[in-house]
Amino acid sequence: MFFRTIGIILTALCPSQESTRARVSTPIGEDIMTLAETDSTAHYFDDPVTLAGLYRRMLRIRRFEEHASRLYRATQIPGFLHLSIGQEATAVGACWPLDDRDVITSTHRGHGHCIAKGLDVDGMFAELMGKETGTCKGRGGSMHIADPRKGIFGANGIVGAGMPIAVGAGTAAQLRDAGGVVVAFFGDGAVAQGVFHESVNLAAVWDLPVIFFCENNGYSEFSPAGDQHRATLRERAAGYGVEFHQVDGNDVTKVARLQRELVHRLRAGGGPAIVEATTYRWHGHYEGDPESYRSAAELEEWKKRDPLIVLGDTMRHVGMVPELAAIEAEVEAEIEQAIAKASDAPYPADETVADYVSTPRPVVSEPPVPTEGSTKVMHAITDALTYELENDPTVFLAGIDVGKGGNVYGLTRGLTERFPGRVRDTPISESAIMGTAVGAAMAGFKPVVELMYFDFIGVCLDQLMNQAAKLRFMTGGAVSMPLVVRTQFGAGKSSGSQHSQSLEALLAHIPGLTVVMPSTPADTYGLLRAAIQDPNPVIFIENRLLYGRKGPTPPADHIVPLGKAIVRRLGRDVTVVSYSKMMYDCLAVADRLADDGIDVEVIDLRTISPLDFDTVLESLRKTNRLVVVHQAVGEFGVGAELAARAVREGFWHLDAPVIRVTAGSTPAPYSPPLEQQWLPDEARIEDAIREALDAHP
Repeated sequence: MFFRTIGIILTALCPSQESTRARVSTPIGEDIMTLAETDSTAHYFDDPVTLAGLYRRMLRIRRFEEHASRLYRATQIPGFLHLSIGQEATAVGACWPLDDRDVITSTHRGHGHCIAKGLDVDGMFAELMGKETGTCKGRGGSMHIADPRKGIFGANGIVGAGMPIAVGAGTAAQLRDAGGVVVAFFGDGAVAQGVFHESVNLAAVWDLPVIFFCENNGYSEFSPAGDQHRATLRERAAGYGVEFHQVDGNDVTKVARLQRELVHRLRAGGGPAIVEATTYRWHGHYEGDPESYRSAAELEEWKKRDPLIVLGDTMRHVGMVPELAAIEAEVEAEIEQAIAKASDAPYPADETVADYVSTPRPVVSEPPVPTEGSTKVMHAITDALTYELENDPTVFLAGIDVGKGGNVYGLTRGLTERFPGRVRDTPISESAIMGTAVGAAMAGFKPVVELMYFDFIGVCLDQLMNQAAKLRFMTGGAVSMPLVVRTQFGAGKSSGSQHSQSLEALLAHIPGLTVVMPSTPADTYGLLRAAIQDPNPVIFIENRLLYGRKGPTPPADHIVPLGKAIVRRLGRDVTVVSYSKMMYDCLAVADRLADDGIDVEVIDLRTISPLDFDTVLESLRKTNRLVVVHQAVGEFGVGAELAARAVREGFWHLDAPVIRVTAGSTPAPYSPPLEQQWLPDEARIEDAIREALDAHP
């Protein structure tokens, strides 16, 4: 075992009798005979056809990776390469009972998992070479190889990152209720990641059909696993109240037998389980690794337990020598043919470099601006969520206190009773929440998850920056990512430096993310509905100080196009661009300056990314002056982007420098006088407009 044994099994953390059903621990190597193995199936793993199938899959993985190693040394594979030679039994055994309903998430060492789940080696070799015919059209490479259409949600370059995605896939399987099961592969090193804890805990709380499958190969990159942990995986499982099993990871029949039992149990409604399979990787952490951290003698000792030898000996014992020879020839021919096809395949064309970043979104026309009735921003949010939940069964909500608590501001109050199972409370686990959205979106649902405060984005940024934003691109367009992250911010009420930040520029800098910041009740309703229906990841940022703001009531079918700004006030002298709460300050200043004969045009961006600069440029051609106002810090922000584009694309229309009015370059102060000094206000907006008008070209 890779963990230091301390001899005490932790008791489960007060699970209910119902939640602990079927959660037992099984000693390593122990055979199991339950409902899944009746008299008619007890000898399934003695059947020659089954043995031949297991051997063929393992040999296909072995030969694939041996040839990949040679191709890497010959510079035919350009990127990082992490091989799992020696671990074939874990991949094949874990995936053996899976079918098209099921999903796997993988690691940076994922070739074996992909092949075991049914991915063809032709496309995989081409992908490793970066070719257009690759599984991901050359956009993913070894560490990101995936095919969501086959339930392969991806190898992953971030250690442990597949586990929250597996929770999302498990949520989708539970909601779909078709018996789907998810296997989340991870290595022993990933146990030290926070997402391991968050993912297993959330899967346990929701009783999801997820098997967390640990391939314990003894090393966390270069470090012996025994140096990395002070509690066993068995003990950790008990702490989460989940079922735990250990198995000899070099004996494919033992792994497959265990997985067959677990999959049967989870298909019938059982909760999550943790499996620890002890195995060993023959190559280094990566190709080229000098491997100074382990001895040659240790490697040779493990090679005696080669999974192919273990199963091959069994097959020879029952007279299957001819079958072994036939499988060897078949697999070798298959691999050679795949390499030849991949070598001859073309690279992606240069003009496709920007393809697959986002899914093309439906064309939405700008609706009439409502003029009747009265509603608040907060009610617009509730109404939009309710409409989409009522009309699309693939929509569900999840987040901290969004269910029984109805959200901190009461925005989801009553929805959990109206939509049981589809409005879900989560633990305080932001990374697991975001990963759940990613996995569920990949599985065909439209999750809307809540990040309680925008400031908490740093806690879970990986799942947005490296997963949600990139998975369509890295899979060569094989997947869409229809998810929404609702969050809120708002300075001006002494919330302090960790509850006041306007961080939209941080997310707008990440290709693949759409960032929305509405201001009016009608736009809040229409943009939120558009975001939920959109096939791309959308970050929907609300200003909590606008929740009580009133405006005309939009009709039920009101939808506002994403990526389109709106002119809130026509003018001829200067263009002022803003969004969210600051838009109202700009309008107030514009109305006041009208008394002095200054005609200000005010543009509300509404969507930060993609940025609608065409509307800004059209206004600039008329006014020749530009002022940008936002609550975020100025440096490297939205105003900086607008200024740069105005100089590049609108230079000949400018009669004055572009002026930015922003928050100060410090964290948000707590003291009310300091906070007001830090924030942009109407006086500073007016000064900026007058400065732009007084400038001389």
